[in-house]
Amino acid sequence: MTTNAPDFPAKFWHSLDDGRIQCDLCPRFCKLHEGQRGFCYVRAREGDHMVLTTYGRSSGFCVDPIEKKPLNHFLPGTPVLSFGTAGCNLACKFCQNWDISKSREMDTLADQAAPDVIATAAERLNCRSVAFTYNDPVIFHEYAVDVARACRARGIRTVAVTAGYVCAEPRAEFYAHMDAANVDLKAFSEEFYRKLTGAELSPVLETLEYVVRHTDTWVELTTLLIPGWNDSDDEIRRMSDWVVEHLGPHVPMHFTAFHPDWRMRDVPPTPPETLGRARRIAMDQGVFFAYTGNVIDPEGQSTFCPHCKHCVIGRDGYAILEWDLDAQGRCGYCGNAMPGVFESRPGHWGPRRQPVRLAEFEA
Repeated sequence: MTTNAPDFPAKFWHSLDDGRIQCDLCPRFCKLHEGQRGFCYVRAREGDHMVLTTYGRSSGFCVDPIEKKPLNHFLPGTPVLSFGTAGCNLACKFCQNWDISKSREMDTLADQAAPDVIATAAERLNCRSVAFTYNDPVIFHEYAVDVARACRARGIRTVAVTAGYVCAEPRAEFYAHMDAANVDLKAFSEEFYRKLTGAELSPVLETLEYVVRHTDTWVELTTLLIPGWNDSDDEIRRMSDWVVEHLGPHVPMHFTAFHPDWRMRDVPPTPPETLGRARRIAMDQGVFFAYTGNVIDPEGQSTFCPHCKHCVIGRDGYAILEWDLDAQGRCGYCGNAMPGVFESRPGHWGPRRQPVRLAEFEA
């Protein structure tokens, strides 16, 4: 299996009576003539088939703290080997990785790696997991699943950072191979999704319910709060109520700060007090774990036992300063079991960011 095959066979499509083929990966259902690419730009028609043009090709690899994904209840403090490709199946006007996700240049894909090489690199770099991030792994489904298989063979876990915009059949296959996911719940209104992402909310909610109820994948949610668009008390309250009712109070919610970017440079940054307010609303509605991100807020980034309110993981940004969980992941004060995936002790990676080239890990 070559690392730079531009015509890797893609799954989840079918032929139409009018001669086009339809992509069935995500709810866009792109219908393609010969030579056309889908909305995501990386799934294309070649002859009478669909191909993935980015298999084995990446925009770069970096070792990050797992908390940067963000995941606060999945192997805290450990390093994660992160990478993405190019393209995206959403059109977020506020995209903060637009140089990668909106790229139409294959030159963006500066690094190459077969799945086995990625798994080997993660093992040698002492990473506990590999993250598909920077752009949505849904669109490079075949590559992500092959990487996940290679990782599991070496005891390396995999993480999807995704918007959750995917159809039922590929969703089931994809999450069968993922150990954790941070799903970007961008807002709680169809109007927001339609105007600012070019997508729909309902398929994302379906994904969340499926993954939480029917898989073993650990799930956390992130919402980028954009002033005047999705930061009202009412919307945050309705979102939190839905999470508690449909997913459960144990699913962590992260509220992160927007900064002007891409096509929303005229919108001001999110005030830190907005994040604190969102966190309080979520917890008042019954969410056990609500966090703030992209701001300095040690309390809003620390983990507290929902039973006794004891701080079990004290954080300052991506650094872990306190740890009071026993070897079974229970609160060191009251013994309450904490939901998540924990080891007997935290990692010590801290806030470091280490770019790596995978060529040195090839046999």
